[in-house]
Amino acid sequence: MSRIIVRVQSREGTRRINCSSNESISTFLSKVSSELSLPRRGWTLYQQRDKSGEIKNSTRKTLSSIGIKHGDMLFLSQEASVAALDTPKLNSLPLTSSSFSSPLVSSNSIKEDEIDTFLSKQDGLIHRERDPQLCHHNPNSKCIHCFPLEPYDEEYLKNHKPPIKHMSFHAFIKKLGGGTDRGKFTVLEDTSCRIKPGCTEHPPWPGGICTKCQPSAITLKRQIYRHVDNILFENPFIVEPFLNYWRKTGNQRLGFLYGRYEHHKDVPLGIRASVAAIYEPPQEDTPDSIKLLPDPNEAIVDKLALDLGLQKVGWIFTDLVADDVRKGTVKHLRDINTHFLTAEECILAGHLQNQYPSPCKLSSSGKFGSKFATVVVSGDMDNQVGFDGFQVSNQCMALVRDDCLVPTIDEPGLGYIRESSSEQYVPDVFYKATDSYGNEVTQLARPMPIEYVLVQVPTAFPVEPQFTFTNQSQGEPFPVENRSNMGEVQDFDSLMMYLNQFSPDHFLTAMSNFHLLVFLSTCDMLPLRDHLTELCEAIRTQDSEAASRWSRSEQWSTVVQLIQAANAPSPEPHGAVGDVDMVDMSNSPGGASWTCKHCTFINQHGLENCEMCGLPEN
Repeated sequence: MSRIIVRVQSREGTRRINCSSNESISTFLSKVSSELSLPRRGWTLYQQRDKSGEIKNSTRKTLSSIGIKHGDMLFLSQEASVAALDTPKLNSLPLTSSSFSSPLVSSNSIKEDEIDTFLSKQDGLIHRERDPQLCHHNPNSKCIHCFPLEPYDEEYLKNHKPPIKHMSFHAFIKKLGGGTDRGKFTVLEDTSCRIKPGCTEHPPWPGGICTKCQPSAITLKRQIYRHVDNILFENPFIVEPFLNYWRKTGNQRLGFLYGRYEHHKDVPLGIRASVAAIYEPPQEDTPDSIKLLPDPNEAIVDKLALDLGLQKVGWIFTDLVADDVRKGTVKHLRDINTHFLTAEECILAGHLQNQYPSPCKLSSSGKFGSKFATVVVSGDMDNQVGFDGFQVSNQCMALVRDDCLVPTIDEPGLGYIRESSSEQYVPDVFYKATDSYGNEVTQLARPMPIEYVLVQVPTAFPVEPQFTFTNQSQGEPFPVENRSNMGEVQDFDSLMMYLNQFSPDHFLTAMSNFHLLVFLSTCDMLPLRDHLTELCEAIRTQDSEAASRWSRSEQWSTVVQLIQAANAPSPEPHGAVGDVDMVDMSNSPGGASWTCKHCTFINQHGLENCEMCGLPEN
């Protein structure tokens, strides 16, 4: 009896049925009914797409007797009335992109970010002082010249110093709710580039498509709002170790930004991503490229950051080329005449933003857009190292999510929309440009300038440095993770050398180092991975007493004993017989004992390797 696989194509897609060539047609139809959750009646299987070669129920005939072989495709046809009974919820919904892109989510079950909850309760009004020349009323009154402005007021944003190019996301929400209904029916929907599933009027793509299931054409528009309005690095000491990698190796580098979202008061209802640390994941880098590698510690680092009150807020990468080594200048490569981000970088930014969407109660899917930001380090107009922040638009996120956008080969600043194939239908994507005569024309996005999907985000450092982690500008810093290629290794020796710089009174200062905490939480040799929560809380609140209590825990005491043993001087070589000055005969009856500097176990004389850990004496 030979086992075969028969494919069955229906309006829901294609399913594979495991069966035997010698089994009866009746048994096979029962399997199809079970696998596809079909009713007893109202459906028929055909051997051909044009509904010829009907497979009729029979207990005597076998699959091989009617010519069905391994890998054959059969076609399922259902009566309309039965199809309607099978999917009542789907057919009762209006045919909108939201009905098919994701299931409806109750707004009560969505937990928004704290900053979103805070800003949603603010009115965001821009209060103005009384103008002594134009206001002719008493101090308690308001007129058109001093009445508060809405947070999305275009004139205010344009005349602000510096100008605010994009309104904040919550100001955009207020603008949508500015009508007579006061935003009661405001709904935010992500763009969909996929065929809506469940259409029963034709075979699945590429067999057919109709106006009900076909995604609408997309016209790219510059996004008028942004989900993050400012990126702030707490202090320069965060980025200096990151930049030192390029200075020492000449290779580019990528890292993830960990911080928190805060209220940015310079923009009405604005959000600021405050960066407290940079984590460098495993990667292969050259002077011209960066390749991310799988990170086995990603979940551990995210959990560590959560215990510290931080979250992943963005990513950063370098694109630096030395200009004059003696002056320390770098080349200015990115501007309006070249590109700010390449299409490949925009695609990666869109992929990461899709990985970290913003929860939103106004969206039927429970999420809308993303606050995940991109920072590129490159040369500025003065040939100094500059930091530029960006996000990609929600339209770009949709194009990347549905695998419609690819980079071009010869021009980094241009993207290209895929053409439809038998495996994938891609809707038409257009953008508006100005021709040589000054007329606005609509062009197909093959190729397309990538600037249409970019949103600039100002990036800065504070005048007065801030420190989530204690300032450790003095002394040798703890090595950064995943830098073994340049000889910078996180191991027990580096831990010992780092901690030896600090006295017991400065324990909190010593432990307030993100890279050190990453090592403690990911090192299998140390028993600390599941015991860092209290220490992280002490660092987050800068509570030296809580940190001191944690330092007396059993787990950290074990680490201290290992460090003390490693710091102890190695035992002198044994002398000749009778040379008792070099041998302590009091520790064991059989001769001198020695303490393992790795695990502190006391071994008997004569053993070359430690009886406990198996490591050599010297």
